[in-house]
Amino acid sequence: MQAVIMAGGEGTRLRSVTGDTPKPMALLAGRPILERILALLGANGVREACITLRYRPKVIQDCFGSGESLGVKISYHIEQTPLGTAGGVKACEDFWQGRDFLVISGDCACDFNLKALMEAHRRHRPAVTMALYPQDSPLSFGTVVTDRLGRVVSFFEKPDWRHVVTNFVNTGIYCVSPAAMEAVPADRPFDFSKDLFPLLMERGMELRGLPMQGYWCDIGTPRAYHRCNLDALDGRLRVLPPIETEAAAAADSAKPVFGSNVVSLRCRSRAAVMGALSQHLAEAGADFSDGIRLQSGAEQVHICPDSASEAVFIDATSPALAEKYRRLAKKLADER
Repeated sequence: MQAVIMAGGEGTRLRSVTGDTPKPMALLAGRPILERILALLGANGVREACITLRYRPKVIQDCFGSGESLGVKISYHIEQTPLGTAGGVKACEDFWQGRDFLVISGDCACDFNLKALMEAHRRHRPAVTMALYPQDSPLSFGTVVTDRLGRVVSFFEKPDWRHVVTNFVNTGIYCVSPAAMEAVPADRPFDFSKDLFPLLMERGMELRGLPMQGYWCDIGTPRAYHRCNLDALDGRLRVLPPIETEAAAAADSAKPVFGSNVVSLRCRSRAAVMGALSQHLAEAGADFSDGIRLQSGAEQVHICPDSASEAVFIDATSPALAEKYRRLAKKLADER
């Protein structure tokens, strides 16, 4: 799948920190946030990206060029007038050319498993699949309510507390179908959240939401920006994932993988959580030669620490089994 990266923002609220630097070029633990987004795309198998630009575009073009050094082929679209989020993506129609594509902001800090989002979109074929993320204080975001099957039934843009009915917010990361983009006018500003999504629901087109595991932060304010840098330094955000080369992909394919049922659990000490799990599962006949492996009939589970941050991954033969062991890991972690 290709990706459109929205990177035209000035970062007005960050001026006290970044000066006249374009917001996507703000440094996160020493490297531009946009560089980390490109690396994240590459690590998730995305090999082509179109970056939409408006404010000081040459700064970004001179930095990344064709994208060869990052393993992602980059093209650029420069907006002469603001077109909104959906309008700016619509202007890149020559790039996505009637195919489903990924949309992501060039100024968010994120380490999501984007492959899971793309796979969910391919499996269900909705107009749009949104990446959702829990927030304790969702007032600055768009909240999204889904039914048990993941279909969006309601959303509210920047609610007050009276209108907060969920902690899941819209991250601005989407898989989008060409059918959805047909509803976007080409001659005026048009936003995904404020304009397109209500219109699609009014027309009876399906929107889906997928809760994501990992880290996500909108760095729009100096407070959020500084907090995100601390999170990166503390290992809460896995920064600059490696580009997936053919050799790495071949090595990954040789590992036992039960399916796309991997969940993760953030924790204070991955070693302590693995220790508690090992002790708990020892009598069940767990194998400890490669993380923790447990098999009962056709059911298998593999639990191992994340190599880059304080988290553990649980891979199982079914989503229900993976969630069962994630809850067990969380219970043991909370008891410590």
